[in-house]
Amino acid sequence: MHILLSIIMIAILWKSGLWRDWQKYHTVMLYFVMGNLLYNFLTANYFLWRLDADFISNHTLTEMLYTFIIFPITTLLFMGNYPVGKRKILLHYLWYISWYVFVEWIFSKAGYIEYQYGWNILWSAFFDCFMFPMLRLFYKKPIIAYLISIVIGAFFLWWFKVPVHIPVEERGK
Repeated sequence: MHILLSIIMIAILWKSGLWRDWQKYHTVMLYFVMGNLLYNFLTANYFLWRLDADFISNHTLTEMLYTFIIFPITTLLFMGNYPVGKRKILLHYLWYISWYVFVEWIFSKAGYIEYQYGWNILWSAFFDCFMFPMLRLFYKKPIIAYLISIVIGAFFLWWFKVPVHIPVEERGK
């Protein structure tokens, strides 16, 4: 499923032609990538959600697929199609949030994503409601986006009691 999603995303990006604008949104793609890498680093051995491998041999390689293919493509599609007008912008956000939640729901039902430590699809939907506006904010005002990201990240670490004070190898014992 993860590889199929990657292939579909590549095809959508290729057909849209937005891959040509990668330089315009390069920093936003890196922001998204950095956020996912930071999640994986801070929650190592205490993942709130975990992508279960399909054809790829393990969680780490599956995460790399998302980090370096799916999330940058999402960024290009989201930013490259960003509309003008409040109603269109709202619909744009709802479209991307809905698709992210829908795909995750399918993956959870099919057993390709596992929730732990109180995380669930509702938390993912809540997170997506922050994530997409943060991509746009980062494009417009990166320093403010970084500061807000620290607050949001700290909230999730606190709320879900992620034991960042415990060495990775001792977590989950």
